[in-house]
Amino acid sequence: MKKVLGLLLTLLCLNAAFSQSEKYQQAMTANVSTLDTIRTPERWLEAANTFQRIADAEKSQWLPYYYASLGQVMYGFMLGTPGAGGNGDKTDPVADKAEELIIKAEAINKENSETFIIRKMIATLRMLADPMNRWQTYGPQAAEALAKAKKLNPENPRVYFLEGQDKFYTPEEFGGSKTEAKALFEESMKKYETFKPESTIHPQWGLSQVKYFHSMCK
Repeated sequence: MKKVLGLLLTLLCLNAAFSQSEKYQQAMTANVSTLDTIRTPERWLEAANTFQRIADAEKSQWLPYYYASLGQVMYGFMLGTPGAGGNGDKTDPVADKAEELIIKAEAINKENSETFIIRKMIATLRMLADPMNRWQTYGPQAAEALAKAKKLNPENPRVYFLEGQDKFYTPEEFGGSKTEAKALFEESMKKYETFKPESTIHPQWGLSQVKYFHSMCK
C-alpha cells in the first residue's frame, strides 16, 4: 500500500511539474515572438513587466530575467534621443532596474554571450545620459562587455548589430563611420541567416532593427 501511495504521489508531482513547465513554455513563446514588433517605449515597458512576472514565478529560469532586462533597457533608449544627453534623471533608474534583472539572469546562467549583450546595452544607456562626462567610465565598460559577448559566441548576430550602432552614432571625428556601420549591419544580417537559437524561446531578436539601421546607411 505504501508503495502504491508513493507511486501516486510521484506521478502527481511529475504531472504538476510538467504542467508548470508547459505553462512557462507557452507564456514565453507568446511573448518572445512579439519582440521584433515592438515600436514604442510603453510596449517595451509592458514586455519588461510581463517577463519579470514570469521570472518571479519561475525563479530558476534565466531567460525571463534576461528578457525583462532587455525590455527595460530598450524602454530606456526610447526615453531620449541617443547622444542628446541630459536625461539621466529618467534613464538612470531604468538602467538600475535593467542591471538588477540581468544580475539575476547571470546568477542562473554565467558566461553567456547574450547576457553580455545586455551588459553592453546598459553601459551604453548610462553613458548616453551624459556622454561628455560619462564616456571615460561607461565607454570602456560597454566595449568590454561587447568584446566578451563576441568571444563567447562570434556567431551571435547581435554583436555585429551593436558594433554597427556604435559606428552609426559616433561622430566621424571620434571614429564613427556610416560606411563601416553599413558593413557591420550587413555582417549582422548574414549571421542572422545562419544563427540557430537553442530553442524557440532563446534570444533571436534584432533582425528588424538591423534592417532599419541598414536602410538608414544608404
